[in-house]
This record gives sequence, C-alpha cells and structure tokens, in this order.
Amino acid sequence: MSRQIFVNLAVNDLDKSVEFFTQLGFEFDPNFTDDKATCMIISDEAFVMLLVEARFSDFTSKPIVDATTHTEAILALSADSRAQVDELADKALAAGGQPSNEPMDEGFMYGRSFQDLDGHLWEVMYMDPSALGQ
Repeated sequence: MSRQIFVNLAVNDLDKSVEFFTQLGFEFDPNFTDDKATCMIISDEAFVMLLVEARFSDFTSKPIVDATTHTEAILALSADSRAQVDELADKALAAGGQPSNEPMDEGFMYGRSFQDLDGHLWEVMYMDPSALGQ
C-alpha cells in the first residue's frame, strides 16, 4: 500500500515562508491554505504543512522547538542529478536560507544542506542509480 506523508513545521511568518519555498520552485495546495497554514507540495505522495506557531500548537501539548537553536528533524529531498542538488541549494541560499553542513560527496552520493528561514534543516541528495545495485 502506498502511503502519503505530511510533515508539519511551525513557522514564524507564513507569507515569508511561502515566498521562500516558492523561490525554490515549490507549489502550494490552495485547498489547504489560509492565513494560518498552507500545504507545500513535494510530490504526489509527500507534503509539508507550514503552520504558524499558534496553529501548530493546536496539535501538540509540548513546547515548540526553536529550530534556530535546536534540531527537531532533518528533512531530506531527493534530486535527479548533482546539478539539481546544487540548483536547489543555491536557490535556498539566494532566497535567504542559511548554509548548514559542508557539501557531502561520496562519489556515488552527493548532497548539500541548508536551513530555511525558521532554521529547519533541509538536505538535498542525489544518489547515482547505477551504484544502487553494487
């Protein structure tokens, strides 16, 4: 059975977050968008709900992590090529994101990382499909 995944992230300024991710090439589902939340489309099966902190708090009794000082998760996206890794990471930095780790190059696997406007950690990874069988 195929499953969908919805990752939920607390954001400080929804409009700025939408602008940031739009510059990276992502689109949003208007059916799940209002002034407190939006649904960013990663693929047909993967979505990121960006929720203002007050709305995010409706779903948990725990304190919200300040992602600028604590790591809550590392979100990894696949890429179709090394060039696509660089393109997305460069767009993130140009849109106001911050660098995270140094680029990782294992030959068959290449990745870069960045922090979004709220400090959430993102990785963009390419793995050479011919290396998977080895």
